[in-house]
Amino acid sequence: MAKFRLLIGAASIAVVTPGALLLWHLAGATSPAAAMGHAMMGHGAPALTVTKAKAAANEVIIDDFSFGPAMLTVPVGTKVTWTNDDSDTHTVTSDADPKLLKSPPLDTGDSFAFTFEKPGIYRYFCSLHPHMQGAIVVQ
Repeated sequence: MAKFRLLIGAASIAVVTPGALLLWHLAGATSPAAAMGHAMMGHGAPALTVTKAKAAANEVIIDDFSFGPAMLTVPVGTKVTWTNDDSDTHTVTSDADPKLLKSPPLDTGDSFAFTFEKPGIYRYFCSLHPHMQGAIVVQ
C-alpha cells in the first residue's frame, strides 16, 4: 500500500495512507491529521446520500414494486420510456389483447420504450408482479 509522509508540527511526522486522504476529503477536514483523528474517535466519513432522479414528462420509473407515475398523460406521437430502478426484475405488459406493450424482463437499470401513435387509454401491468399496474393516456 502506498504511503505519504506529511510533516505535522515541527517535531513529528505522521504516516498517512491513501484511504486516510480519501477520508480527509470526504470529511471536509482541514488536514489529513484532523481526518485521522476524527476517524480514530470512532467517527467515519459522513454518510453519502443517494437521491433518485424524478421522472421526465415522458418517463415512467419502476421502483418499490410500482410504476411512477401510475397514470401518465401524453400527446399522440410521444415516446414513453419505462426505466427499472427497482432491485427486482419487472416487465411492462399490455392489459388488453393483442399485447401492444410487451417488454422483455427489465433488470435494474434497464429501459423499455414505446411510441404511442393513436389516442386512447393504454393499461399495463408487470407480468411478474400483476398487482403492479399503470396506464398511459394518449390524447
